[in-house]
Amino acid sequence: MKRTLAGREVHAIGLGCMNLSWAYGTPPAHEVKVELLNTALDLGYDHFDTSNIYGGGKNEELLAEAIMHRRSEFLLASKCGIVVEGPKRGVDCSPESIAANLDKSLARLKTDHIDLYYMHRFDPKVPIADSVGAMVRAMEAGKIGAYGVSEWSSAHIREAHAVHPVAAVQPEYSLWTRNVELGVLDTCKELGIALVAFSSTGRGALGGVLRDPSTLEETDLRTKMPRFNAENWPKNLAVIEQFEALAKEVGVAPAQLANRWVLEQGDNCHAIPGTTSIAHMEENFHAATVAIPADAIARAGEIINHSTVHGHRYHEAIRPTIDTEEFAEA
Repeated sequence: MKRTLAGREVHAIGLGCMNLSWAYGTPPAHEVKVELLNTALDLGYDHFDTSNIYGGGKNEELLAEAIMHRRSEFLLASKCGIVVEGPKRGVDCSPESIAANLDKSLARLKTDHIDLYYMHRFDPKVPIADSVGAMVRAMEAGKIGAYGVSEWSSAHIREAHAVHPVAAVQPEYSLWTRNVELGVLDTCKELGIALVAFSSTGRGALGGVLRDPSTLEETDLRTKMPRFNAENWPKNLAVIEQFEALAKEVGVAPAQLANRWVLEQGDNCHAIPGTTSIAHMEENFHAATVAIPADAIARAGEIINHSTVHGHRYHEAIRPTIDTEEFAEA
């Protein structure tokens, strides 16, 4: 299954690379990461997504070492805009910051261009036209092929698109995170923008493996997310088990059903699930083509949706940086 992204045809399932360096506990050994990335290319993955903040730049360096010698085989996406200084986290999409961080990413990635470059978050301090202008200048200089935005609201996507067409929007989107259905999904379809869903398996909750979040490492981001806490997880696990039963009935892995559900929400939709497991990476890739009846897709959406999931998707400290529309609190 091929979809259009940044002016080229790519497989509908790309590889999110964040957790190879950061976020979900201790990353795997270096040689495992290198093997996984090259196995992904061999399998047919042709869209790799990273960011300047993943592992403090280590994720970009990993891609440079592991697969940049195969640069012509894939679309490379990275991001700028989130700034981390010690324990403090903020957003800076000023033209100066975009230009400086792009050059740093190019150096870490050991490439002369990034095919798709996102503003990782919306910066209310900077006029959108100024931020987009920096992206356009980077395109004119040949440093990036196209630009996108991540976790932006529908209104701000439209404003950016009016300055220069947005190639892609990268929001969190899955069966259990439906915020884009409040406007972003329709806006992307209307304007011809690719929607690239991160956390398409609900940060692993829909992957058929996680049973007890209390066993997660302290460095795992999910330990601070309300959906995984002691109050909400038992209620969420109850609907997850119904979802897993449906996947078993259909004869597919839960992650395959979760990823395919995302792809079925529009022919502009892509998914970029991440994993540290080669087996799961292969499983995710085949989600685009494995046979799944339309009624199973519909049933999955009935089992897991905003009304059946308990807890906010982010902890309170992160929420102010998220621009995507929010559901009203119950």
